[in-house]
Amino acid sequence: MTHDDKGHLEVEDRGAVLIVRVDGGPHSLFGLDIANQLEELVDRVDRNPSVHAVVFTGGIPSGSSAMLTSGGCKKGPTRRLRRRSGGQKRGPSPCPRAHGAQDPAAGSRRARPHATFLRMNGSGVIFVAALNGSALGLGAEFAWACDLRVMADGDFFIGQPEVLLGIMPGGGGTQRLTRLIGTHRSLVAILEGKPFTPAEALANGAVDEVVPPDEVVARATELAEHFGSRSKGSVAAIKKAVYFGGSKSLSEGLHIERTEFLMADQSKDGQELMLDYMETTDVTGELPLYNPDTYARALESGSVPGRRSTNGR
Repeated sequence: MTHDDKGHLEVEDRGAVLIVRVDGGPHSLFGLDIANQLEELVDRVDRNPSVHAVVFTGGIPSGSSAMLTSGGCKKGPTRRLRRRSGGQKRGPSPCPRAHGAQDPAAGSRRARPHATFLRMNGSGVIFVAALNGSALGLGAEFAWACDLRVMADGDFFIGQPEVLLGIMPGGGGTQRLTRLIGTHRSLVAILEGKPFTPAEALANGAVDEVVPPDEVVARATELAEHFGSRSKGSVAAIKKAVYFGGSKSLSEGLHIERTEFLMADQSKDGQELMLDYMETTDVTGELPLYNPDTYARALESGSVPGRRSTNGR
């Protein structure tokens, strides 16, 4: 891969929402360059109070591999057999994804996306995958790590084909897809190695919406703006409780929920919104969320409109 072929992220700043076009080069590979830049981006937006959501989409509009595929190897896994100096046949060049135990550096390369995806799962930022093309392997795992997924309708697919290469998913696919669609459906899909069409992905719960290709980014941005309007601290607490607590035992999950609740409850946003809610209740004589119009406005704006917000205090 030449310097010009290296993957990169192109960031468009729209205020509270960033549109990030992921260009994995001519083969749409999720390689080390993408992993490094993604790690830096997630760290930056997580610490930036003004950024509430990120939309990831492919750098090739409506391309056949627009949302990335596996990129653990610099070379593909189908290299020709070569002979060693002693005349012995040599198998395919070891791929870090397939033979991590033979390559100590592969462990750190694989750990980087894992750590970044986990950071996304515990972040107050909403991450939306706008799938404007197909995604296989690590590209699919990237989408599973996002909070929401919008997929283009058409001749596209998303899934984990690793079994067909004699390996298995290594970027979280066995865990996140299972949590999305259930154990048995995930097992069958990964064992067969057959990707989902947009309709199948939607029916199974692997994506949230399927829209025409020219509407993918716009719809993903709408969702990003909607869910990103919630308190960033509250979003982070909820995501941690769901992502990290939901797979533990009930008692452990409740402990995580309780810990996150106490932190959110004592936060500046939590205190201000709850005090406003209680003050509004005292003045009006009714709980604001029992008013349908108030509830509808709260869902749209991301917080309950109270006396302080209404009066500009």
